[in-house]
Parts: sequence; C-alpha cells; structure tokens
Amino acid sequence: MSDGLGLTADLTDQVALVTGASQGLGRAVAVALAANGARVACVARNQEKLNETVKLIEEAGGQGAAFALNVTDGKAVDKLIDDLVEDWGRLDILVNNAGITRDTLLPRMSDEEWDDVINTNLRGAFLFTRAASRHMMRARYGRIINMSSVSGLIGNPGQTNYSASKAGLIGMTRSLSRELAGRKVTINAVAPGFIESEMTKALGDSILDQVKKNIPAKRLGHPDDVAACVLFLASKAASYVTGHCLTVDGGMTG
Repeated sequence: MSDGLGLTADLTDQVALVTGASQGLGRAVAVALAANGARVACVARNQEKLNETVKLIEEAGGQGAAFALNVTDGKAVDKLIDDLVEDWGRLDILVNNAGITRDTLLPRMSDEEWDDVINTNLRGAFLFTRAASRHMMRARYGRIINMSSVSGLIGNPGQTNYSASKAGLIGMTRSLSRELAGRKVTINAVAPGFIESEMTKALGDSILDQVKKNIPAKRLGHPDDVAACVLFLASKAASYVTGHCLTVDGGMTG
C-alpha cells in the first residue's frame, strides 16, 4: 500500500490511534499510518466523517476503525483505550490531533470560548496521553505525537485561547518526555504553519495571498507535509528523538 508521501516506515502489526481523524490533518495522518502497515483507530465526534476516513483507509488496502467520542470525557477516553488494547492486543502509536478554534480578541472572548478550546486541544491530549502511557510503559514501547502549531510558538492575534492550548502541548511534551524516556516511550510535538484546509480556505483569497508572501517557501503546506513528519516520529527510526517540537511551516518562523 502506498501513501504517496515519499517516506515509508515499517509499522506492520502496530496499532495506532489518531484523534481528530475525521478530516484535514488528522485524516491525512491516519491514512499515512495505515498505508505503512498500522491498524488505525480513528477518533472524533462525527461518526459520519470518521466512516469516510476509514473508507479511504480500506480502499487503499489498510485497516482502520471509527470510534465516535468526546475527547474531553475522561471516563470515555479511559474505556476506549483499555478496550482497544484488550481487543487489538496493543497500542503503539498515539497522535493527539483533535483541536478546535474559537477566534476572537481577548476582551471579547467569553469563558466558554476559552474553556472549549483549552478543554478540547489540551485537556483532550492530556486524557489520551495519560491513558495510553500506562499501557505503553508496561509494554516498554510507544510513540506519542502531539499536534501543536506555530501559533503556540509565536502567537496570533485573536487566538489567545488557541495559542495557549498549543503552547501547553509543547510544555506537556517536553515535561513528559523526561518521565517516559526510561520506558522506551517517546513523545514529540509537531507544529504546522499554514496548511491547506477548510480552516485556511475560510480566510479568503486576499488574506491567503498575503500569508503566502510572508512564508519563505511561498506556498501553503499540504496535509501530507505534516503527515510525513508524524510518520517519521512514529517510526522505530525516531527512537532517540523525544521532547522535540518539529516545526513544519515553510520557514515562516525562521
């Protein structure tokens, strides 16, 4: 099975779980992992869109299953992880990709707009990482990848909540890498810049044209650009890489 990324990794017989797998980056990552041999649990809230991701995986010859879930529900997360390990025998790779935006300037930001973003983007990753790390530590093997953002590195007007959540993921990654390294479990973050997606399309052509002028590569990234980086960090080849934040932004942050 080919993923079309130009990068391959032997993930045969491994089990991966990707949150936010119903569209965009999460879908691209799930397909890439399956393309390289992993059996992929696709998690998000929208069952219909998750089914579309699984269909893409299966049409290409891979294995996947859809699990509709609220990623902020701790009990549901624990049960899903425990059931997955019992049914599938293991959990080798976790990609915390689920994320939302509620953009507005801080003086206008409601409590709900702050809480919704922090809970989904940061608490959700915490819950999945906590549950998955227990099994990975016992197995003495694991790969955890947190989807951060350049907004978590340099900030972005109108995205104080989003930037805080993404910066929090980097801090969590670096701290937890020190806890898990001795058990052969790595944890890294990926910080995409402007990537082609429904979210970036909503900005409009005029804004996107200006954005491209500020990117040294003079283009938006493609979801496969990010998926290739996740694939490397999920592979056995990345066994000595942990606590790192890999920026994928066409040189925007320098």
